[in-house]
Amino acid sequence: MTNTQQILTILVVVLGTMTTRFITFLIFPESKEPPQFVRYLGEVLPSAVLALLVIYAFKNYQIPFSQQNWYGFIATVVVIIIHLFKRNLLLSISIGTIVYMVLIQSL
Repeated sequence: MTNTQQILTILVVVLGTMTTRFITFLIFPESKEPPQFVRYLGEVLPSAVLALLVIYAFKNYQIPFSQQNWYGFIATVVVIIIHLFKRNLLLSISIGTIVYMVLIQSL
């Protein structure tokens, strides 16, 4: 790619990103109440996305677990336990990631 093509590509990507970010403010201004369907999606989509990520992460696991799979399973249990007690998503995912990385690197 030439420098001109690279610059044009970057500009198109920036324009596309900015358009998708700002168009929501035009469609749903702050002074206007969003439709019920949009509010419903705002409530259910975060949980649905996390559930899909968990399913994707465990899709290739087979019983009996291999050693590598046990690490993921242990980290997942840690995330669930911490989240049940602290109700802090960032904290539970961070600690679960740390547990997984320690298990992978040290055992």
